[in-house]
Amino acid sequence: MLIRTGYDIAFATEFSTPLLLMLSVHPSRDHDLRTPQLMHFDPPVPHHDYRDGFGNVCTRVTAPPGGLRVRAEFTVEDSGALDDEAPGAHQHPVEELPDDVIVYLLGSRYCETDRLSDIAWSLFGGVAPGWARVQAIVDYVHERIRFDYQQARSTRTAFEGFNERVGVCRDFAHLAVAFCRCMNIPARYCTGYLGDIGVPPCDDPMDFSAWFDVYLGGRWYTFDARHNRRRIGRILMARGRDATDVAISTAFGSAVLSKFDVITYEEAQNG
Repeated sequence: MLIRTGYDIAFATEFSTPLLLMLSVHPSRDHDLRTPQLMHFDPPVPHHDYRDGFGNVCTRVTAPPGGLRVRAEFTVEDSGALDDEAPGAHQHPVEELPDDVIVYLLGSRYCETDRLSDIAWSLFGGVAPGWARVQAIVDYVHERIRFDYQQARSTRTAFEGFNERVGVCRDFAHLAVAFCRCMNIPARYCTGYLGDIGVPPCDDPMDFSAWFDVYLGGRWYTFDARHNRRRIGRILMARGRDATDVAISTAFGSAVLSKFDVITYEEAQNG
């Protein structure tokens, strides 16, 4: 299938303000691009890309006084398959994990494993290690947190989400990631496009989505604590330890978000 994706984002600035943007599709999906993902700036300003330590594409740009608009629209080909499922995938002993996976066992800015470890073991210690334990975590987080756009808060941590029991997709992901790490299951935070493909349409405004990957049976698998179901058409943009590593925009100064539109939908194919 073909998926049309894009964004139209604007920042209001009073002074020249450096920005770090993470709006490109992840390099692992480059081969699926069917039209160029050209980033347009209004007004035109110099910019350049680089790869961060997690392999994400980052764009550096300076917003001029008066603001900056950033937009792109492009087509991605997708298999149309549901997220992979492997109920028999086993959990690796920590000593057998690859070196580059160990970082995803550690606590991070939004995933306080030290504050959640005892809670995690009390809840999931009796569940068989591996896929069943991850699914138990997803089930629990899905039921514990109530989704509410009006309650979004960029500073909410996994521990706070556990106690407040409300949030948006990033809060579901942070709590599930933290619980997995507490149980010695490597977990990484992911962000990208996820349209209403293969599911009833949602009335909420389209936004970027957050989910997470876990390392089981020698590879990474995708889980989604907010929706708690396998989905079609995920398009990864970035992944890291938590939302700190994959922020859509980071301003080194004052930059107020004045416009934010995201599109993701299945595109009709000719013939």
